[in-house]
Amino acid sequence: MHHLSPDEFDALVSDCLDAVPEEAFAHLDNVVFLVEDRPEDGSDLLGMYEGISLTERAQYGYGNMPDRIVLFRENLLAACADREELEREVRITLMHEIAHCYGIPEERLHELGWG
Repeated sequence: MHHLSPDEFDALVSDCLDAVPEEAFAHLDNVVFLVEDRPEDGSDLLGMYEGISLTERAQYGYGNMPDRIVLFRENLLAACADREELEREVRITLMHEIAHCYGIPEERLHELGWG
């Protein structure tokens, strides 16, 4: 993939988030979307959900830290040949991680084509 600056990548992610259907956000509460260069463990993950899925919790209370959806810029860039593929992969990764917020397991995501 050709080089995208961090600002250009952030803008692409923002555009992809704007394209996510509103109903995908309907029950999300206290979730932040972040971009990091790469996972701390050096893995080839494209994204990660960190938090307690809606199927596992009651509700947030005072002082709870937000759940996090993190996209890994360098891994996404390395996995894609061109900007079109990158946009598609960012959209898929966002939907994949949002689905984890709802408690949808990895196997089911693969069955649905989001894995």
